Amino acid sequence: MATEVKVPTLGESVTEATIAKWYKKVGDAVAADEPIVELETDKVTVEVNAPVAGAIAELVAQEGDEVEVGALIAMIKEGAEGAAPAPAKEEKAEEPKKEEPKKEEAKPAAAPAASAPAASTSANTDHPLPPAVRKLVEDKNLDPSKIPATGKDGRLTKGDVLNFLEGGGSAPRAAAAAPAAPAAPKPERELREGEERVKMSKLRQTIARRLKEAQNTAAMLTTYNEVDMTNLLACRNQYKDGFEKKHGVKLGFMSFFIKACTTALNEWPAVNAEIDGNSFIYKNYCDIGVAVGTPQGLVVPVIRSAEKKSFADLESTIVDFGKRARDGKLGMDEMTGGSFTISNGGVFGSLLSSPILNAPQSGILGMHKTQMRPVAIDGKVEIRPMMYLALSYDHRIIDGREAVSFLVRVKECIENPERILLDI
Repeated sequence: MATEVKVPTLGESVTEATIAKWYKKVGDAVAADEPIVELETDKVTVEVNAPVAGAIAELVAQEGDEVEVGALIAMIKEGAEGAAPAPAKEEKAEEPKKEEPKKEEAKPAAAPAASAPAASTSANTDHPLPPAVRKLVEDKNLDPSKIPATGKDGRLTKGDVLNFLEGGGSAPRAAAAAPAAPAAPKPERELREGEERVKMSKLRQTIARRLKEAQNTAAMLTTYNEVDMTNLLACRNQYKDGFEKKHGVKLGFMSFFIKACTTALNEWPAVNAEIDGNSFIYKNYCDIGVAVGTPQGLVVPVIRSAEKKSFADLESTIVDFGKRARDGKLGMDEMTGGSFTISNGGVFGSLLSSPILNAPQSGILGMHKTQMRPVAIDGKVEIRPMMYLALSYDHRIIDGREAVSFLVRVKECIENPERILLDI
């Protein structure tokens, strides 16, 4: 009996993924719930586990293929005894066999070597283009035969098209009549002593691409303010022991900032909205993304309906997100659909920065290090614990008055924490 392996639901608005790596090949034995393939999305990498124990009967999709949610990617023969993974020695033994034909083909003349680059790029026309790749090629009016393909068996991937566009490529179909060889890729820099080259992970490549897209798309502007942390520090010091004893979690600063932001977002809804084509989408909820740094890169899990949660609920959720983010156990549905983001660079010692929008959101608040500084209080110079705040926003939907007023409201709530509790 054969069991189908399909692409699972990947999260809100995520309809496709890329086959990043197969952990198994046809004939290999698999145990139930054992990872067999790694999928890449715009947010994270996701492992798909075997639904049953048995042996891999067929791999329907290859590495580099774009696959949609629900698509069939493999078949497992349930209960079959598959072969154990081949040892490294056997793989090495096969290499000479592959090299021998290459040497024989190279004997006739040097002419075929000159035509090799053209063959590598035209090979992608021998395979049907995945839907996402075909749409991108048609939207950009490109000739797929002019784009170097890196997918399995010379298949063209979405990443190949994006890299081609980023590199300044623009081979329209009308110009395909002249069979010109594509420009050779830029050679990698030769490493010096003491250097090493580490390939970017797909997640890091996606992060870099999305951040650059946000800069290129939004009319991004940043406004700054500073907040006196004296009263918040006093409030936290007064209640932190009782809070931890009752709720089993420490009372941090982030919950206060989340509450301050939800208060300000309710008063200035444009900061909580997004642009969709020629329309604005206003949201009657506050799904707050909290940026978390991990060894693999920055991820932004979302606290749903944060305006309805208590301080204890917020702190528990933040601790849970942080732990699971570092372990790589966050789900796609937990990192999509946010309406506003808070990033705390202060935990790493940042004094001031301009955060980049988390598209399609229109606003992001940057927190920074609390530092003792001299400030004027009632005509006198006093040393106070001060923090710089930065609000980056999309000027296409948020005016300067709204952005500044939003940040001032956050400042008022932090400098007077009782405002949050009394809703004033």
